[in-house]
Amino acid sequence: MLPPLRHPLRLAALFGALLCASAAATSGAEPRGAPLAEPDGLVVAVLQLADRRLALMPEVAASKWASGQPVVDAARESEVIAAAGDRAAAAGLDRDTVADYFAAQVAGARGLQLELHDAWRRGERLDERPPAASLAGQLRPRLDAISTATVRALYLAAPVLAATDGASRLVALADRELRPPLWDDARRASLVTALARVRLGMPRSIARARSVGVLRIGTPADYAPFAVAVDGRVEGADVRLALGLAASAGLEPVFVRSSWRGLLGDLAADRFDIAVGGISVTTARRAVAAFSRPTAHGGKSAVGACAARPRLASLAAIDRPEVVVIENRGGTNETIARELAPHAQLVVHPDNLTVFDELLAGRADAMFTDDTEIALVTRRHPQLCRLLAELYAPTDKAMLLPAEPEWRTLVDDWLGPQIERGVPASLLAEELAR
Repeated sequence: MLPPLRHPLRLAALFGALLCASAAATSGAEPRGAPLAEPDGLVVAVLQLADRRLALMPEVAASKWASGQPVVDAARESEVIAAAGDRAAAAGLDRDTVADYFAAQVAGARGLQLELHDAWRRGERLDERPPAASLAGQLRPRLDAISTATVRALYLAAPVLAATDGASRLVALADRELRPPLWDDARRASLVTALARVRLGMPRSIARARSVGVLRIGTPADYAPFAVAVDGRVEGADVRLALGLAASAGLEPVFVRSSWRGLLGDLAADRFDIAVGGISVTTARRAVAAFSRPTAHGGKSAVGACAARPRLASLAAIDRPEVVVIENRGGTNETIARELAPHAQLVVHPDNLTVFDELLAGRADAMFTDDTEIALVTRRHPQLCRLLAELYAPTDKAMLLPAEPEWRTLVDDWLGPQIERGVPASLLAEELAR
């Protein structure tokens, strides 16, 4: 989950960071990493934009109070809702559900303004009334900017909102982010009800991505040197490739957290457009998705404590009941371990980032993983060694793509020349040397 971003400047920093990553890639300066969005964080971004909009209402109310304008402006309200629907449709969102969401925001804003005007007429809360700013010249441009940002945020969050467990989670996030005194229970509940219904309105396509200007890139972000999360950012050889691809397509890269177990499900649920992060090309994955041209080649071997190498120097020695083999959940490592060492004790570890700690602590004896990862981890941890000279299940690694051919055309047209120049191999070598 992303950390809370209640202050508007912190929310602006999040969007600024995404834009900076895109700008750096476009300008030719190669960024090493980019912000990584967690599923909750995508929803939180929408809620915080709603919070920013409502936080401007005291200023809007003060402006109308000073000029004698009525709070209710039906024409303006209809204009805001219709414009949001038009932006939503252009961005591939369902027009009606987004219009309903904006209608809930407008109703909440109107209600808060009426409450403030009633209080000021009674001579109450006068010390809280802000200075009157220009409604047309200052406040409405700020509100329009929030509306534009909201449509983009809804585009990113819509697949999360469509999740079966999204409703209860959404309520919890809204309770945390939308707080009194601006948000009372009724105002919050109305917004949450409308937000829960927001959906994408057209199938994933390159045209849809271009219409919103975003390339959504899924990654488990736990597999160095390809893609690994570090302090809320993701970096690695595949990340750098994806940034270059996005820049070449003129799209803003937005990296979205996935998992090895959920990778194909997230692709089917339209949570991202492409995925990277050391993804092996397998028959099972090819049955439901496509792949780019291979960006790396390798196979599986075993890693463990150097002290254990004399007794675990063969596959037969590892495939014994007293040997503990540990693997990350849901990926090809778990599959190959079950195939190569069916008699060993298999422990499925939930976190690929800490799985090697179990080897270092002696709580596990061996792990089957890619030779690339073994090269990295044995360099970083001299206590660990490659146990087997053999290489099993040789395979390619590539970008995971939707089944529609247009995606492979887009990716391979850019990736082909990069491979011919040796760029993926060079990036991988750089990341291994870090």
